[in-house]
Amino acid sequence: MKTIFIVDDNDVNLSTAEKVLSKQYRAFTLPSASAMFELLNDIVPDLILLDILMPEMDGFEAMRLLRGDARYSDIPVIFLSGRNDSATEAHGFEIGALDFISKPFSEPVLLNRIKTHLEIEELIRERTAMLLQRTEKLQKLQNGMVSILATMVENRDKHTGRHIERTTKYIKILLDAMLQRWVYSDEISQWYFEEVITSTRLHDVGGIVIGNEAGLLNLETVISSARLHDIGKITITDLILNKPDKLTLEEFELMKTHASEGEKIIDSIIAESGNEAFLKNAKLFAGYHHERWDGTGYPRRLSGADIPLQGRIMAVVDVYDALRSDRSYKSGFTHEKAVEIIRESRGSHFDPKIVDVFLEISDLFREA
Repeated sequence: MKTIFIVDDNDVNLSTAEKVLSKQYRAFTLPSASAMFELLNDIVPDLILLDILMPEMDGFEAMRLLRGDARYSDIPVIFLSGRNDSATEAHGFEIGALDFISKPFSEPVLLNRIKTHLEIEELIRERTAMLLQRTEKLQKLQNGMVSILATMVENRDKHTGRHIERTTKYIKILLDAMLQRWVYSDEISQWYFEEVITSTRLHDVGGIVIGNEAGLLNLETVISSARLHDIGKITITDLILNKPDKLTLEEFELMKTHASEGEKIIDSIIAESGNEAFLKNAKLFAGYHHERWDGTGYPRRLSGADIPLQGRIMAVVDVYDALRSDRSYKSGFTHEKAVEIIRESRGSHFDPKIVDVFLEISDLFREA
């Protein structure tokens, strides 16, 4: 049986609504918004009927508190009102009301409105659950494809030694730290919320967009897509890729083409699969992780914020791992030395804001 809260400071309204609703629903009558919030600690209803004009805390203020609390923000609310002016209704809908029911109540109207909205809410929950299942399956498929491609790259390059595995851990650490500190957090959030909206082509049901929860799942997909940052190395000959000595200038110029070649490879996958949303981040990680903040990088010699954020983040992660890794022609640096080199390159090679976050949490890189 569905549970409904009826919140109104008028005893007559409460008793009337309870008499009508208790025939089909589990109805709780509450004389104030504060009483409602107290009961919410123990019971989460399927619907709240909320009076607007109440002493101490009116319905609009109660609604703002409901929407501001993650525990209650998804509970549908219908306002009860004796006022039928358009300004009141417009404000109510703006702050998240599902509907308005005029007082005094008409039993058929009250029951039909509630029945309709509860059916819509049930449909939304079912569709959301289906979307989450599809998103999880798609994510597993996408991550599997990324894993296979990344393994192909790493198996060819004998020098990197689990570079992709390590950089995947590092980029998760760095992204989490940036989000916690609100550094480029709006832009990072757009990566995965845009992805779920684009990839599912989801429409709204009853005016409510489904998919916010699914969007959260896709941060892991973004992190996974960073594993393709060196996919362009597939095009580099083994004679250069696995040369035991330092590369000549000519060989290094050929090696540098892996960034633009990586973009081309991912573009070709997009063209075949039609799934631009999933690979959009992978393409930016691949094509821009060798650009430098001061404009001296490659392949486009972009500078500052003209470099996509994916590339600026990957640059720090990629260089840290390269500094720490052994090569046939050099030994890896200590963690402290690698951190110092990145600190010294703040504002020249790397985005200063990203370096500042890295310096705060660099010990997590050592432990990863």
